[in-house]
Amino acid sequence: MKMKNTHSIRIYIDTSVFGGVYDDEFSNSSKQLFKLIKKHLFVSVTSAVVNLEMKSAPKDVQALFSEIADISEIIEVTEEAKNLQNAYLKANILTPKSAEDALHVSLATVSHCTMIISWNFKHIVNFQKIPLYNAINQINGYAPIQIYSPREVIEIENENF
Repeated sequence: MKMKNTHSIRIYIDTSVFGGVYDDEFSNSSKQLFKLIKKHLFVSVTSAVVNLEMKSAPKDVQALFSEIADISEIIEVTEEAKNLQNAYLKANILTPKSAEDALHVSLATVSHCTMIISWNFKHIVNFQKIPLYNAINQINGYAPIQIYSPREVIEIENENF
């Protein structure tokens, strides 16, 4: 039986968080985040892009993704998400080489997630880029999106218990 969500916070989980479970530096925080997701303390959202990226991931990462995907909303890439991705690229927030990272942010934004969770400090969880993403969101009529690492999310959530 699925528990009722105690929070209505929609969180988009990108590929790096799944791999983080098997990385010494990020393992503890990633595992704790997935425990909170399994308790249905968040509405977990991931995407067809993450699903595709999982095809080349190690088997244990793929297995974790399958487990979490069963309790997550999986969003498809839409024209709306591609348009917002292109707006990020046109604003030079990221280069075309990092277009997939921009797509993760746009997918989270257009699917009305409260936040995107990532270990990608270069292109996503970056204090210089976050205000730029949100400026483009505002210009295009979208709400701002919060961008955090799993470590930040579990620290905030643990304070609320």
